Amino acid sequence: MHQKQRQMSETFRLGALLTVVGGFLDTYTYLSRGGVFANAQTGNIVLLGLSLAQGNYEMLLHYLIPILAFAAGVMVTDMVRAHFRPRPAIHWRQLIVAAEFLILLMVAYVPPGRWDAAVNVAVSFVCAMQVESFRKIRGNAVATTMCTGNLRSGTALLFHGLHTRDRGALRQALQYYGIILFFILGAALGVWCTELLSGRAALVCCLLLLTAFCSMFIRVEEDASAS
Repeated sequence: MHQKQRQMSETFRLGALLTVVGGFLDTYTYLSRGGVFANAQTGNIVLLGLSLAQGNYEMLLHYLIPILAFAAGVMVTDMVRAHFRPRPAIHWRQLIVAAEFLILLMVAYVPPGRWDAAVNVAVSFVCAMQVESFRKIRGNAVATTMCTGNLRSGTALLFHGLHTRDRGALRQALQYYGIILFFILGAALGVWCTELLSGRAALVCCLLLLTAFCSMFIRVEEDASAS
């Protein structure tokens, strides 16, 4: 059977690990950092529009700043990719994971309260870097910090698989639903850890990211048909 070498960054196990981080950070910022979503900027955009409609103008920046931080994270990630992709010494995605680790390490030691806006900026920046860097699992487009696209893709593949009896499509659908499950588990873990550790709960994400960083030195063999 023909095999090809695939980078760890596109494997399900790494995608699942990063998805746990994504779900964790959403509940972490919402519960301990002023009710702001770190990942799903759609939620912040809706809250921004709601504040605008209600004349609650003092809250506009509260939601706008994380949105802008997310956009900045995407731009910085693309800059890192363009600069470091030709350099084989270390993969550019590992640099992104290392940056996520360092930023969240600093976040963990910022006490909840007056600096929550700055923390939300940092976490939104981290989530943008992650979603821009890790966009595929086994060749399929997947998001590790939000679920809407995964739910759409998984359900479309499920219908196609059932309708045409395509086992490959069914396997892909299960992959998407598995990622959604890991996001839910990450969100639940975020609730438990935030209730226990408050702002220091971000250290749990640091541990997960350290695991992800180390695992990316591994190269795996997969069937060419899995891409």
